[in-house]
Amino acid sequence: MKMKNPLSKSLCHYLLKPPSAFVSHLNNLPFDPLLRIFNQSRSIFSASLSKIRIRDVFINTQLSNPQKQSESGFRCTQVRSFASEIHDQSSAIPVVSTVSSPFEGSVPIDAGSLNRKPISFWPGMYHSPVTNALWEARSSIFEKVSETPVEEAAQSQLAAKSPSKSRTSVLYKFSSDYILREQYRNPWNEIRTGKLVEDLDALAGTISYKHCCNDDGTTRPLLLVTASVDRMVLKKPISVDVDLKIEGAVTWVGRSSMEIQLEVTQSAQGTTGPSNSLALVANFTFVARDSKSGKSAVINQISPETENEKLLWEEAEERNKRRKNRRAEHRIDTDEDADRLHTLLAEGRVFCDMPALADRDSILIKDTSHENSLICQPQQRNTHGRIFGGFLMRKAFELAFSNAYAFAGASPRFIEVDHVDFLKPVDVGNFLRFKSRILYTELENPAKPLINVEVVAHVTRPELRSSEVSNKFYFTFTVRPEAIADGLRIRNVVPATEEEARRVLERMDAETSQLQ
Repeated sequence: MKMKNPLSKSLCHYLLKPPSAFVSHLNNLPFDPLLRIFNQSRSIFSASLSKIRIRDVFINTQLSNPQKQSESGFRCTQVRSFASEIHDQSSAIPVVSTVSSPFEGSVPIDAGSLNRKPISFWPGMYHSPVTNALWEARSSIFEKVSETPVEEAAQSQLAAKSPSKSRTSVLYKFSSDYILREQYRNPWNEIRTGKLVEDLDALAGTISYKHCCNDDGTTRPLLLVTASVDRMVLKKPISVDVDLKIEGAVTWVGRSSMEIQLEVTQSAQGTTGPSNSLALVANFTFVARDSKSGKSAVINQISPETENEKLLWEEAEERNKRRKNRRAEHRIDTDEDADRLHTLLAEGRVFCDMPALADRDSILIKDTSHENSLICQPQQRNTHGRIFGGFLMRKAFELAFSNAYAFAGASPRFIEVDHVDFLKPVDVGNFLRFKSRILYTELENPAKPLINVEVVAHVTRPELRSSEVSNKFYFTFTVRPEAIADGLRIRNVVPATEEEARRVLERMDAETSQLQ
């Protein structure tokens, strides 16, 4: 006998009948078809039954039949959670904050809502919910852009803006939002750092747009792209069960570049005070390009007002000077550097020439390599149609984490992002290869050995038989104290070629200059 399909009756049949008839029909359906009906007909009923809230229909469906509610409590819980996530604006998670004015930096952006505009409007619908919310907030800036073209302005003609004008915050309500919490949980019941890094890049981009826009609707159409990440330091472990907040603002501005400092704060579990809440600090550098010519474009200057804002500006100015000095002076030519190079290569030559006599507590850099490759898909693009920098950072971080895991033989613990260079943009359809290797280890402190990982992204074009570097990432990890207590030993990593030895010295010197 052919079974009757519960979806066989046309949904349009109920458009001409009272709402109670539709509710009665829903009561007699199993849970899975119920969700399929909801997904297929949401747009139809939003127009035809504008006076009926779909959330109320779902909840009333359960309440109108108490016997079914008691027999399938799990089903009722799932439906209420799914529906309230979409429509409940009276709960503690306000939907309105996700589309607040881009000029109101004091209102946090809620990470928990998935109620977004149609998918066709959003290239980031496949990213994290925080990235989606940030791009939606950013879109309100584009909506204010005048239809008449705005001529290029000299920087002296642009209004200087205080850091408070660009200040933006994102709130993760992990303690009350189960769905959001599960999206950010890693296998060790901790925060999934790669997704957090992706969100940080999205937030920095939104902050840069808020700094460059004007209140009168004449915002110039600029391309604002991530140039580098100077440093991202984890101050304390981040829990996935406690509410989290990211806040940032523009702290320094050059002619066409700006630095954005972001702070991740999370109170200790069980406390409400602000003490010891700073968990992570990151500094992003963005550059402005003309949307038509692609050349550098001048941007609004910054006008620090408070003592703290002035101090942050001075620190950023010093970092900018150090970056320029490193580009001009970074060469290994002195006798002292030649001696360091020789020392680094000594053990590597033993591995190559007399492997039986090599130190068993050491390993060659080339033997720590891991690689990943992918085709860049349209779902990974940003609002400009190119591959989102935060996505690249997340993929690089996850490969570096996996490499450190395989190298150490125990779950690594993230310490910091040492440096990130965004050298070339990555486009949809590019064949992208991530190559990872352990550059060196720091074993001076046996209780906290450090593992320094390099990840280089190459854009490969098989049709042209070409490959070029698009991004460089550097991460530092350690291992958990309990693994050290169980006798885990981290091996020393040695270069086998002069190119590898020079790369190690460059990174060691760069790390030292950042600490000064």
